[in-house]
Amino acid sequence: EPTVRTELMEQIPPIAIFLQESRPKFPTAFFEYLMPIVVRYLTDVNNQVRKAGQEALLILLEQDLVAQSDIENKVCPILLDLSAPDSDDEYKVEAVNIICKMASMLSRTTVEHMLLPRFCELCSDGKLFQVRKICAANFGDICNAVGQEATERLLIPKFFELCSDSVWGMRKACAECFMAVSYTTSPEVRRSKLSPLFISLISDTCRWVRQAAFQSLGPFISTFANPSSAGLYIREDGTLSIRPPTQDVNSSSCQPSNNITLRSSSTNAT
Repeated sequence: EPTVRTELMEQIPPIAIFLQESRPKFPTAFFEYLMPIVVRYLTDVNNQVRKAGQEALLILLEQDLVAQSDIENKVCPILLDLSAPDSDDEYKVEAVNIICKMASMLSRTTVEHMLLPRFCELCSDGKLFQVRKICAANFGDICNAVGQEATERLLIPKFFELCSDSVWGMRKACAECFMAVSYTTSPEVRRSKLSPLFISLISDTCRWVRQAAFQSLGPFISTFANPSSAGLYIREDGTLSIRPPTQDVNSSSCQPSNNITLRSSSTNAT
């Protein structure tokens, strides 16, 4: 019964945490018994079971309970199979969604070598606009996960494609995550490539795209500031934080610091 399998998936994370705390008694129980079940349920015929499996996997990754070998040899291969060009549409949408969510929880090397090539392919998926929409909405997170070099070499060309997509929702999603993408690039790329691209979004024929671009204008401009003097930086949760310069903090150390936090648009994209 699907309800039984769904309930089982919901119990996997607490069981895994218990096994982690009792590792001397159960050194291999999670890797031998539970992890294979989670991986298998990612391809279950029932969508509720698959959803429960995906949520369990993300919790396990967030808690750092999955070994690097299991990530590379079990989790990533199944997600690559599910997101392949000839994969079922529903499975592909789910796979790209979980790839985007787990990118921030994996090592940069794993993301760049195992998941980034497939993500770039999915950005150009001409069959399903839902796949491209997920890629556009999470583009900033992927850039942050792989760093500046891979972003400028592989992701920026794909970002240009998405920003000129025929579906206005794609362009709107790009406008919303523009600040996060810009923050990952060098000042030269920011000035010579991203600035003209942002102007095109502000001038878009769709008012929803223009509105999203204008809302991202301030955060995008902030990426041009020198962090050491302006105190602008992006936290791990995707928020843009503004704090006083170091010398000002030192000169007024007796007073409490009033940090101002602005929510990055990319974290609100859906």
